[in-house]
Amino acid sequence: MTTAASSSSQSSHRAGRTIVVTGAASGIGAAIARRLASPDTRLLLHTRGASGASEQRLTDVRQACEGFGAQCAVWLGDLTQPQSAVRLIDAAHDAFGPIDQLVSNAGFATRQSLADIDDEAFARTLAAMPGAFAALLRHALPDLQRSPQASVIAISSFVAHRFAANQPGFPATAAAKAAIEALAKSAAAEYASAGVTVNCIAPGYTRKDSTHSAIDPAAWQRAADATPSARLCEPDDIAALAVFLLGPHARQITGQVIHVDGGLTL
Repeated sequence: MTTAASSSSQSSHRAGRTIVVTGAASGIGAAIARRLASPDTRLLLHTRGASGASEQRLTDVRQACEGFGAQCAVWLGDLTQPQSAVRLIDAAHDAFGPIDQLVSNAGFATRQSLADIDDEAFARTLAAMPGAFAALLRHALPDLQRSPQASVIAISSFVAHRFAANQPGFPATAAAKAAIEALAKSAAAEYASAGVTVNCIAPGYTRKDSTHSAIDPAAWQRAADATPSARLCEPDDIAALAVFLLGPHARQITGQVIHVDGGLTL
């Protein structure tokens, strides 16, 4: 695993908030980071760093967020590896001190049938999503329980809710996302009395970078046609809700799975 961290400055006070965003180099994670960026926000931005291109995308997101006045640090690492979650939270502490909020967005789609997916691929899918989310949440909880604005968001997916016969699906990803939702609800119930809110957002078909899509480009129009609103979601559609759930007007919303999908799961 490769890690790297940098920050524009070390926070000298606890005004504002410190937020960790995983999978922030592109798509939904990048849109959330950009929407959150402001002069009173400190962002620890993560990507797996599997290539120089992904590192550059994260650098671009960091620079955009700093342009909005945010203080930013980055951390590169594979969250399926042991101790990665600890190192990520430690990186946030080193840059900014205790964290206030967590956005668990990192993940991927595994489009293989149950008959085709092997044990190793299935285990990696579970490790990358519910496994990483549980580890991050566990290590962030001491900070969250002390923060007056503690909030957690996990990105789920419509694939955990919408199934069709005789069509290729995402069974491993569906299982992983369903597990994330169960973990979020369990955490919401356990830590509500400490003022920690935990919610999931379940996007529908969402336009992503062309190199990061699990859907063949020719299938995008069919995806839009399958959506009652007749359009794909944009990453910013999901980011808008995320910013609200992390804000002061959503303190009574917890343990929810909120769909942003144009009516796909109606």
